[in-house]
Amino acid sequence: MFRRTLLVLAALACIAPLAAPAQEASRPVNTLGAPADHVAIRGYDPVAYFREGGPRQGKPEFAAQHDGATWWFASAEHKALFAADPEKYMPAFGGFCAYGTSRGYLVKIEPEAWSIVDGRLYLNYDLGVRDTWLKDPKGYIGQANANWPKLGKSDIK
Repeated sequence: MFRRTLLVLAALACIAPLAAPAQEASRPVNTLGAPADHVAIRGYDPVAYFREGGPRQGKPEFAAQHDGATWWFASAEHKALFAADPEKYMPAFGGFCAYGTSRGYLVKIEPEAWSIVDGRLYLNYDLGVRDTWLKDPKGYIGQANANWPKLGKSDIK
């Protein structure tokens, strides 16, 4: 009886990992230079880039949690839009500099250095880096997409 119980338990131990849903490793979110702990993209509202055509500082009273970070919004409306479809408004590469990601490292951003390419928000280190980025955004996006899965918290500069 004891041996049979051990065999059943061993079989269950082998099957359990197959039945468990695969969990993707959490990707880092840019909280560098944030006004408070764990606030993404320096407290700027990611929805504002799409709805208002540029950066706008968010407010703590319109905060939402997503991907292990706190996101601030300029209004309750922007917060609701984000909550309804976060992937639509999330900046690429966790809000780290898209050009830096294409080079294989994660660095801070300046909220004024941004672009939207094919409906996706890309942030850059500064306006000079954005100028470089804009010379070949599709090429840099391809490089960044290849690097992003390999980058983690130890690659933050």
